[in-house]
Amino acid sequence: MKTRAVLVPSIVAAAILGGVAGPTLAADVSQQPIYKAAPAAEAFNPWMIRVRALGVLTRDSGSVDQVPGSGLATSDTVVPELDITYFFNKNWAAELILGVTKHHVTGTGAAATDGLDVGKAWLLPPTLTLQYHFTEFGAFKPYVGAGVNYTVFFGQTAGNVANGAGVIVTRSHLHNTFAPAVQFGFDYMIDSHWGFNVDVKKLWLRPTWDGDSNVGALTGRVNLDPWLIGAGVTYKF
Repeated sequence: MKTRAVLVPSIVAAAILGGVAGPTLAADVSQQPIYKAAPAAEAFNPWMIRVRALGVLTRDSGSVDQVPGSGLATSDTVVPELDITYFFNKNWAAELILGVTKHHVTGTGAAATDGLDVGKAWLLPPTLTLQYHFTEFGAFKPYVGAGVNYTVFFGQTAGNVANGAGVIVTRSHLHNTFAPAVQFGFDYMIDSHWGFNVDVKKLWLRPTWDGDSNVGALTGRVNLDPWLIGAGVTYKF
């Protein structure tokens, strides 16, 4: 009986202490900071591509050396174009544009060249620019750039048609040449990968030209100086 009398108060005391310690321990646990793993940062991928519809708007300027007062005009065209961009960091990038265009050169000015069908040629004008991209405008990402173009002329054909003065060009050859280039444009990103692009470039492209005709050899210069105006889709890897 004596032993039982001693056990009862001990059990009661333990229950009381447990009741007090339980909430206190629970409170301590609830107040402990919960550590969560930081979200994984998306790896930086330096590559971007764009596919554009490109308008090539040339300057109607040039001359035939043997004909004072002569002029040359070049047709405009719209072509598909691909460009590849590599980002060195979030602001600086290099862009290479690839595409081919076809143009028709005709004579203007003096009677001997007016209406003269000089010929047609395909152009491969790869252009490399160094760009600076502005990143503080959210989804709107404008950029500016400058660089160099090298144009290769191929598939050249002469007009072989007499104009009003009876002049016929029987051989036409535009010479490959370098040209400086500047550009400005923007990407508007719909999400982290896809966006819409508008881009404008100016080239100072002025190849020399030579040919043959039924009145003798001809030489000159064709001042293409095109504006390249494009719009299309951006994909950032």
